[in-house]
Amino acid sequence: MSNTALTDSDPNLIGARQAASVIVLRDSPQGPEVLMLRRAERDGDMRSGVWVFPGGVLDALDRQLHARCVGDDDAQASARLGLPQGGLDYSVAAVRECFEEVGLLFATGQMEAALHEQASAVTGADFVALCERHALQLDMSALRYHSHWLTPPGLPKRFDTRFYVARLPEGQVPQADEGEALEIAWLTPGAALDPAARLKLLPVTRRTLQDLERFSSVEACLMEAATRQHPPRMMPRMGRDARGARPVLPDEWAYAEIGRLDPEGRGDVHFDLQPQRVVTLSGRVRRITCNNGSVMTGPGTNTYLVGAPGSDVLCVIDPGPSDGDTEAHLQAVMEAAGTARITRILVTHTHKDHSPAALRLRELTGAVLVGRRAAHSEWQDAHFAPKLEPADDERYVLGAACTLRAVATPGHASNHLCWLLEEEKLLFTGDHVMQGSTVVINPPDGHMGNYLASLKRLLDLDLSWFAPGHGFLMARPHDEVRKLIAHRLAREAKVLAALRAGALAVADDLLPTVYGDVPQARHGIAMRSLTAHLQKLAEDGLAAVDASGTWQAL
Repeated sequence: MSNTALTDSDPNLIGARQAASVIVLRDSPQGPEVLMLRRAERDGDMRSGVWVFPGGVLDALDRQLHARCVGDDDAQASARLGLPQGGLDYSVAAVRECFEEVGLLFATGQMEAALHEQASAVTGADFVALCERHALQLDMSALRYHSHWLTPPGLPKRFDTRFYVARLPEGQVPQADEGEALEIAWLTPGAALDPAARLKLLPVTRRTLQDLERFSSVEACLMEAATRQHPPRMMPRMGRDARGARPVLPDEWAYAEIGRLDPEGRGDVHFDLQPQRVVTLSGRVRRITCNNGSVMTGPGTNTYLVGAPGSDVLCVIDPGPSDGDTEAHLQAVMEAAGTARITRILVTHTHKDHSPAALRLRELTGAVLVGRRAAHSEWQDAHFAPKLEPADDERYVLGAACTLRAVATPGHASNHLCWLLEEEKLLFTGDHVMQGSTVVINPPDGHMGNYLASLKRLLDLDLSWFAPGHGFLMARPHDEVRKLIAHRLAREAKVLAALRAGALAVADDLLPTVYGDVPQARHGIAMRSLTAHLQKLAEDGLAAVDASGTWQAL
């Protein structure tokens, strides 16, 4: 197998070896089964003893077999993979590696004789000779492109791998080569993922098995794969928690932040949010998370320290709740500030998990309290008394190249402000945008129409990052906003459809239909947002309510 490393203009690909893998499937009474093999045990190899799909790296001679391929030419294969050329090399390598490791051959020709020649360490030259000797035509139509994975930066061995799905060739029986593959097994995806099986799985294998679990037949899987166009490249990043380092997948909350703070793959950025841990997000920004994690607050409320690099003054955004951990949290804030003076305390809004600790922090620092008063008292910090109530777009200059701009975003709360760090295009979102969930809109202070308008306003801002009140840094902020708008409008459409279907309804009757995808334990929370949706429909002239609380569509 080739050890040729890529020299691609994409820095993520430097040092990664091109590879291909085949996910071989067969139907069974329990559903589709996948062929898995256990890799050989090798010291210092992170893949030692893991259960994987057949596959390996490309060989420079794989391209000599293009003329023996049927069902795809290089242009078609390259277009499917999003490459200018060379896409067929991956398909050839997938077929060759599958033959080497488990003795399966996706081809036509003198098959019986060819299958008798399976041997370990089949190089490109060996496989080319095998195909010529037995007049083989490689059947590219048997392979369907499934996914694209790249090993995280920082690891000693990296692979840029294209995965294919294929049905077990009729009449063929896999067998381990006892070199690369020590043993093989047919398993349903669920059985392979079952902790009781105790299979050692790489993140890519685990995630692929989770994807395969959704299919009831091999044909359904192949048909779905055929519709995929340029599946996005999945590149985990190395992160750590108290137990050590592991790959963090792109759909995990910490992924974007790890990429920002550790593009080289050192593996020293945490993928958990621990109370009182100081995290340096840039030369201007540090984050400390409060010890108030819950269903409503996720991992806890984030407090941010913001200041110009080298400046002796700082501001604090959202000092958090007033509870038994307040003193410990504020002590961590003061220690993080060091010799710098905290001169301003900014709050995004006055819900009780964000602003109450501001009074104590003001006592400790003498800082000016900045924020807006809420229009309604329910669920609010009753003791909040700002010295300054910023106007929309008002700017605070914290030093050279460090400017915060107030961005009025009412909706989740009537007094909600986001704060834009202009030099980094980073928006401190409070609860306007949360990571991992949608925010509750709780009338009378919360207002769904205002919330949607405030979301749409963010689309007009030049933004690169969100720094939410709960969660990690979020990349591609405009995409996140569009998702939130689409989600809210879809929920609104469900409310209106339910009203039209039932003619007359009270909110309690609508809740199971509109929020059927939400666990029942959270229906009380969901009722608040349902009320906000109903009120917006009334304001839009699409619904009305009578004195008894009965709603109808108009």
